[in-house]
Amino acid sequence: MQDDIVFYFDFASPYAYLAATRIDALAAAHGRRVRWKPVLITALCQATGAPLAPLVPLKWRYVQRDLERTAQAEGITLRLPPGFPRLLISPGRAMLWIERIHGQQRAAAFAASCLRAYFVDGFDIADARVLADIAAAQDVERVPLLAGMEEGVIKEAFKQANAQALQEGVFGVPFVIADGEPFWGFDHLGQLDAWLARAV
Repeated sequence: MQDDIVFYFDFASPYAYLAATRIDALAAAHGRRVRWKPVLITALCQATGAPLAPLVPLKWRYVQRDLERTAQAEGITLRLPPGFPRLLISPGRAMLWIERIHGQQRAAAFAASCLRAYFVDGFDIADARVLADIAAAQDVERVPLLAGMEEGVIKEAFKQANAQALQEGVFGVPFVIADGEPFWGFDHLGQLDAWLARAV
């Protein structure tokens, strides 16, 4: 099997959610696996000086229409949850703890479930109890998770994950790196597909 592709996402990003519904199947079609890596778009924006779309009214009006149009075109259910946008730190920490204890596959499944819970069902994934419920459905024990995501080593790991993403040229989400080639945005998954096809 060839190298894994790396998928950077933020739990708060609707475009990352859209990409998350496609990325594993796309990679599998080319004999690849995906390494899911959570980041904070706010940290990336601070480093680049780019404001978040919801903070720019002219841009945000367009983005909302584009999200609705894109989701409909792709047949993906998408509902912006109550209180959107929000800074979502806890899901990333929880995912990193699950990855450390249970491995990348379980962590990626947890992340995908969190994104669906947030952007389809409207659950508050900033709430640690909600995260524990999602994790429990995947046989991850609640009490160790709740304690683990508050560990200093996990908090530091999340900070380092953001720093590492910036070093690798990640400035937004979703962001995929395949064999050193970067692809930014849900709308570039088609180019990623073509790139992987050539690399076989």
